[in-house]
Amino acid sequence: MIVLKQKSDLLGTMASSLCLAHCIATPFLFIAQASSATFTSGPPTWWKLIDYIFLLISFGAVYWSTKNTTISWIKPLLWGSWFFLTAIIFNEKLELLPLPEAIIYIPAIALAMLHLYNRKHCKCATDNCCVNEE
Repeated sequence: MIVLKQKSDLLGTMASSLCLAHCIATPFLFIAQASSATFTSGPPTWWKLIDYIFLLISFGAVYWSTKNTTISWIKPLLWGSWFFLTAIIFNEKLELLPLPEAIIYIPAIALAMLHLYNRKHCKCATDNCCVNEE
């Protein structure tokens, strides 16, 4: 359990960075797919499911990071970024509002940066050193 608590910011940074790379790569993959007649008309199912996998991983990372941080202002920013990312992904899937594709970079970058900041300023050697005593 202590390993998960200590590594949640590292996991969150990695998940956010991979999510960002996924978002950047998607348009290029669709361009390549459009030029090839061997692919089906839409993206593969596994490619569409990656968004939800990143959301689940980042939820766990945000949960543990906010539970164990001593930095009170980082909690609402981490959760806000995660909810913003979730809303953008669901909006993209359901096509509710016409939003620019690049807007997804904002919460993905914010999550990665917040996890990096929290990791730098909250280093634990015990099970409760980074818990905010409220």
